[in-house]
This record gives sequence, structure tokens and C-alpha cells, in this order.
Amino acid sequence: MRKIKNAFTTLPIHHKTILLIGLLMLISFTFYVSVLGYVFGIYDRQIYEKSSQVLNMSSVGIENQLREISNLSFKVMSDEPLQQYLLQLEKAETGYEQNGLRKKITNRLVAYAGSEKYVYSMIFIDNDNNVMAAGNREGISESKQRELVALAQQYSGSNAWYTGGDQQARLLSVRQVKSFTGGAFTLEKLGTLVIRVRLDRIVQDQMQHPAEDSQLLITDGREVIYPTESTVSKSEIESELKRTQPYGIAMFEQGRNFVARANSPYTDWVYLYMTPFDQMFKQIQFVKQLVTVIFIMIFLAALIFGAKFSRSITQPIAQLIKKMRNIEKGDLDKLEEAALGNVPVSSQNEVGLLHRTFKMMVQRIRELIDENYAKQLVIRETELKALQAQINPHFLYNTLESINWLAKVQKQHQISEMVEALGFLLRSSVNMSEKWITLERELDIVRSYVTIQHTRFEERLDFDMDIAPEVGTARIPKLTLQPLVENAIHYALEPSIEPCRIRIRARADGDHVVIEVEDDGPGMTAEFLEQLQEGRIQTRGQGIGLSNIKERIRLTFGDEGEMIMSSNPGSGTVVSIRIPWIREDDDDVQSDARR
Repeated sequence: MRKIKNAFTTLPIHHKTILLIGLLMLISFTFYVSVLGYVFGIYDRQIYEKSSQVLNMSSVGIENQLREISNLSFKVMSDEPLQQYLLQLEKAETGYEQNGLRKKITNRLVAYAGSEKYVYSMIFIDNDNNVMAAGNREGISESKQRELVALAQQYSGSNAWYTGGDQQARLLSVRQVKSFTGGAFTLEKLGTLVIRVRLDRIVQDQMQHPAEDSQLLITDGREVIYPTESTVSKSEIESELKRTQPYGIAMFEQGRNFVARANSPYTDWVYLYMTPFDQMFKQIQFVKQLVTVIFIMIFLAALIFGAKFSRSITQPIAQLIKKMRNIEKGDLDKLEEAALGNVPVSSQNEVGLLHRTFKMMVQRIRELIDENYAKQLVIRETELKALQAQINPHFLYNTLESINWLAKVQKQHQISEMVEALGFLLRSSVNMSEKWITLERELDIVRSYVTIQHTRFEERLDFDMDIAPEVGTARIPKLTLQPLVENAIHYALEPSIEPCRIRIRARADGDHVVIEVEDDGPGMTAEFLEQLQEGRIQTRGQGIGLSNIKERIRLTFGDEGEMIMSSNPGSGTVVSIRIPWIREDDDDVQSDARR
């Protein structure tokens, strides 16, 4: 199963689509065939049961008519005039008297036979084997007469059915006639009454609306009673009689037939009603075949449609993959040409949007390449200028040292301190090899800057620091506090003629260090403060704005570092920096400094 799953997973989308459509269609067809088979099975059983019911009703009608024939033979046998004629015939001595009585007996038989629809003829055989017939006067052979008389003798006055008649009347009703005097039977034998029955006419009347090409077959288990000429062989009949179900499909020599069977409780005969199966179910078979053909056509149409549909999806994707592989080879000069070629007309579907996005991506790559190329040119030019200007800082430092020496010689200590502070500040600012320094060194830079500003503002600048001793070794990005102090001087001290107090506080807060730069200047409005933090207002210091410091802290410490600035008009400004407490000997700091 896992191999099949892996094989299916690695198939292309085109093949997956066709396979899934085919599988779904096959499942649908299997379900449909099952439901159709179940429905047709119910329909077939209803037809079978209906046919069996019709056959049972027909067999009951035939049986009732046979009972009527049996009652007729009893009525004829017990007819009082006929009894008298027969008794007189037994006692007649002359031939003339016997002929007269036989004629009377014949007339009596004619009276009965003429009014019966299903009687072909009536025959009476006396004790001397003389035959008297009414109706059709076809005779019976002497051998058959003896057989009939023996059969009547065997049943001793009861009705007996004889199925060995001729083609016109295969079924015969046979009854021995005995004397009847005083309302009771005696054992005196008067003759044998034979009624030739029109069984074919009885069957036709009882089978009012037989199915086309259907036929009824009546058998006693040994031979066929009806019809006189059967197309079904004896072996086929025997095979059908062994069936346990009352109906089913039988394969005869002339073809497949639906056969319904009914057993007669009166005569012990078996009724077989046979209908050609293909003729009976030709419409159902046609519907089944039509549905199968339609499904096959739908299946093929679904496969063709699915193949075209999947091709419409996979072909643009394949083209896009081909373009990406060409770009992967490094042929960047043809980026835009590859993006514009064979782009789908419609950009509303997913494939069109994918091509459109690829086109925009390629154009953006081209823009980035051009932009990066321009930046590289600027960097190379800047590096060249930096190399040319390397001598300038050294010349400036040497000049400041000379000024400091002259100030000391002339006993100008204030000038000497200012020059030393300026030199330290310049060295710290220009030397960017170290991105991380301790808080103490950062505060030294701030002190040098404040020393210079004291010379300018004198007693108007009130600066002090409140630094917890334990946080002096904490690591901080270089030039983080000096720009804040510079901004405080420019925005709090310069606009006012009153003294301005600037204070730096640093303390530990768990695993973090909190540093605050506070001034008591005029403060700022919320709108001005927002513009200043976003960098939309250029600072008047050395060019490192608040947005720059805030971004450096975010890039350095992530979510653990933050800078918050709060100010209100007339109440001063406070800039608070909260950063993780990273000590000077931490390996992470060293690795970050290298990066």
C-alpha cells in the first residue's frame, strides 16, 4: 500500500487527474450497476411472482373445468332414463330390441354432449363391447377400448383421467357405469362411459392474454398431456421438474426461457408456463445495454475532458518551470524576455496570476540587480575616497596634539581640556571597528562631548549622571547615548535662555539594563514627537537620529530591546532604553561584534 501511495504521489498532476477521474467514474459505475441490478432484481422477482400467480389462476381454472367434466360423467352415469335403458339392454333378447335401446342410449348421450363446450364426444361401451357415440363419431381402436375398460374397472365407478388419447382429444374421462336402483348403487356393471375432452379449448379459454410466443405445457411427470406436439424434450422437462423454486430461467434447445411451475392438487399434474426470456425481457435488456453504452461514452468523454482540463493547468506550469530552469542557469540577460513570453491571456485564474507574479518577480529581480550594481559602484567610489582621505584624521589628531601642547605651555587649562575631549570624541566616533563597547566607555564619550558643550554654554548646562556601579560593564552598541544627549542640548537647552538640566540614569532590572536620558526643557507635542521618532524631522546634531538609534536597538536585540520616548509641552523629555544585560566577557557579544 505504501508503494502504491508513493507511486501515486510521484505521478505528474496530469496523470493524477486522469487516474482520479477514471477511478471516480469506475466507482460511480460500480455503484450504479449495483443499484441497477438491485432494482432490476426486484422488478424481475415481481414479474416472476406475477407470472406464477397468473399460472396458478389459469391452472385453477383448468382444474375447475376438469371437475366439471368429472361431474358431467357422474351426471350421465346416474341419469335415470339412461340407467333404465342400460338395464333393459342387459335383459333384451332380440337384436331388434337391442338396437332400439342402443339408439335411445345414443340419443341420451347426444342430449348431454351437444350442450357441452369442452366435450369432443361421448362414448359408451357396453358389456358386450358394443360402442355407442355422441358428438364426433371418430372411433376408438379395440385395443384402446380394452385399456379404457380395464382402467374404469380399476377405479370401480370413480372418475379416471386417461392421457393417451388421439391428437384431437388427448385427454379422456373414463368412468365405470353401475346399476342405480332405489337411490343406491349396486355392484352390477352396466358398461364404461368415455368422455373425450377438448383440453386445448379449455386452455385457450383460461389463458385469456398469454404473452407473445409463450406456451403452456401440462405433464403428469411421464409424458406431455398438453400440447399434443411439444417442442420441449422429455429430458428438458425432467430437468425442469427437479427445480426447487417455482420459477426461474431454463435453457432449452430452442433458447433461454422463463419458466413458471404450478402443481395441481387435483390431478397431480404439473403446469409449466414457458416464455422466451429474451422476448420477455428485451426492453429491460435494451435499457441495460443502452445504459452501459451511455456510461462508456460518458467515461471516455470524462477522460478526454479531464485530460484537456489537466493539460490546461499543467502546460502553463510546465512552461513556467522551463523558464525558471533557464533563469537558474544564470542567463540573466533574458529575464524579462522569458517572463513576457507565452503569458496566459487571462490573469483571473490561479495559473494566470502565477505567471503574472513570476513576471513581476523577474522585473523586480532586474531592478534589484540594477540597484545593487549601482550601489556597488557607489561603494567602490566611496572606498576610493576613503583611501584618499585616510591621512586627514591623522593630520587632524597631530594638529589637536600641537594645540593641546601650546595650551599647556601657555597655562590655558580650559583650552587643553576642550582639545583633549575633542580628540577623544573624534577618535571614538571615527573608529568604527568596535560595534559593542561597555556602558562606562559610552559614558566617557558622553563626558567628552559634555566637556566641549560646557565651554559653550557654561553654567546653563547642568549635567549629571546616576549610574549603578554593577551595570558599568554592560555591553551597549557604540554611540547610543551621545546622540541622545546631543538632541537634548539642541531641543531643550539651545531654544531657552534658562539653565537646563540633563541627567543620565542607569540601573539593573533583572536580566535587563534600563538607561534614561532626561531633560527639563520645554518638551514636545505628541505630533512633533511622532515625526521625530519616525525620522521625518532631521536632527541638528551629527546626523544620527532617534529613528536610527531605535532601529539599531531592534536589529541588535530583537524583541528584547526597546526605546521609548515620552514628552509633554512644558514638562521636559525622557528617552528610556531597555536592553538585555550582556556582560563584557559573554561569547555571544563577541560573536555579534564580529558579525
